[in-house]
Amino acid sequence: MMKFLKKSLVSRLVGTLILGGVFLCTAPAFAASSSANQFVQQLDKILSTGTLSDALSLFEKMPADLKDDVDLKSLHASLLLSAGKTGEADKIASELLSKSPKNIDVLFLNAMIAKQKNNTAKKQQYLKQIIAIQPNNPDANIELGNEQAMKRNYRNARDYYLKAMKGDPNNIEALFGHGKMSYYLQRDDDSKKSFNKILELDPTYAPALSYLAKFEAEARHYKKAVEYLSKAIEIEPDNSDYYFDLGTFHRGAGKFEEAEKAWKKATELEPDYFLGYAYLAGLYDEQNKLDLAYEYYKKVVQKNPNYYYAYESIGMLAWHEGNYEESKSAFEAAYKANPNNASYALMISACLQKMKKPQECKQFTEKAMKGMDKNSFEYLSLRLFHDMAGDSTLALKVQNEESKKKKGKYLYYLALYWDIKGNSSIAHKYYAEVTSIKGADFFEFRLAEWAEKGV
Repeated sequence: MMKFLKKSLVSRLVGTLILGGVFLCTAPAFAASSSANQFVQQLDKILSTGTLSDALSLFEKMPADLKDDVDLKSLHASLLLSAGKTGEADKIASELLSKSPKNIDVLFLNAMIAKQKNNTAKKQQYLKQIIAIQPNNPDANIELGNEQAMKRNYRNARDYYLKAMKGDPNNIEALFGHGKMSYYLQRDDDSKKSFNKILELDPTYAPALSYLAKFEAEARHYKKAVEYLSKAIEIEPDNSDYYFDLGTFHRGAGKFEEAEKAWKKATELEPDYFLGYAYLAGLYDEQNKLDLAYEYYKKVVQKNPNYYYAYESIGMLAWHEGNYEESKSAFEAAYKANPNNASYALMISACLQKMKKPQECKQFTEKAMKGMDKNSFEYLSLRLFHDMAGDSTLALKVQNEESKKKKGKYLYYLALYWDIKGNSSIAHKYYAEVTSIKGADFFEFRLAEWAEKGV
């Protein structure tokens, strides 16, 4: 059969006809014959304008002299596999294997059928047979590389993609795999070289553009990053990953409105995925658009109840509004997800004291303090809200603490204790000490800022 089949028809199938995660096998160049050429031309036309079912129907009308053609039967099985007809594909592939046990394309077809049937051992067996015959076979090495990439064995994956590139230097899937693994391994020059070569071969290959955009963004060349990614979006306008990155690049450049548009588009494309809402919530929070931030943090936990950082932010914003009941509920959810974070337990305790529920607070703190080191900051701070009767031990310990983060965190709870007690003078002294810390990265810092400013 004509050599053009591999280039114009099967290559397109490999790139686009992927159903249920099954990749079509690459068929070999077929032995030319008038009957075969006519059949392939019909098949190519149907696949260009019709459906996979139409293409499969053509095999039912196949001329008698072609019915035993190994290569055509391989292609038929590949099409059946792509149509989800694994059993029918398996029957043909097994027959082919018995007749041509060393035919690389037949072996790869059987490997892909084994993959679809979740038979890893069989798949590995066929792939190893291919590698033994042809060490740099692109299809087998790419498949093995993909396996290693899924396991995050990036170095091993890269090595398989390199072998595939030796077998076919212009194989885009191998080049992309190598570029991606090199990116993860921080071999930036190797990665860029692969992505740029892909674009020489196919300027419309959007994933390569998206990774080159990442490199530009990492170098803070946001304008160039946006240019690359905008081209990728033109090619794949429904790829939400590109909009997530686009928002991040705009945010890095300080273009908040553009970042907002990009992340809103990402949520439109993936309305059930929490990350877009989380990005928007953080963006609004950063701009002190607290109502919008609160709204979007709520959406985050609706989509992903296990994302406890959002509960932390909801708790903070509800506290800011004086809604201590909701603040308590949010910090309880965060505490449930991360029970080792004493800050959440302390905020629950403070909420209960604000709500005038001292007995409930005692019950909660007694449970939270169980098993704690009685000299620890966590224990002494919880004891403070349990007893509401003095801070001398904790105050001395805090002032002697060398870690600025730990000191600032527990100074906040000292301030909050006195705030609840009604002594604003001492409270604001402690709040001021917290806010004087440079580069603070604990959430209590922001609560201290709000308290000090009275907002």
